[in-house]
Amino acid sequence: MVVMAAIVDTALFVPVGGLLALIAFAFFGVSPRAFASFGGHVPVFDGAVIWWGVLLVPSLVYAASVMPWAEKDG
Repeated sequence: MVVMAAIVDTALFVPVGGLLALIAFAFFGVSPRAFASFGGHVPVFDGAVIWWGVLLVPSLVYAASVMPWAEKDG
């Protein structure tokens, strides 16, 4: 389940992250670089890894909800 969540998270990381950065810029005036680096508190690469981890939580919920938990008859 964690592997499935990691695949989903990696596939959706750029589009969802870009959408969140766009919303932060449009409504709050936060630059994409400041958004990715948590206001300059961490380097951009480390911020991207942290954002990947943050987005892993909803991916885990999604993976748990679509995983076939029941055994197959037959």
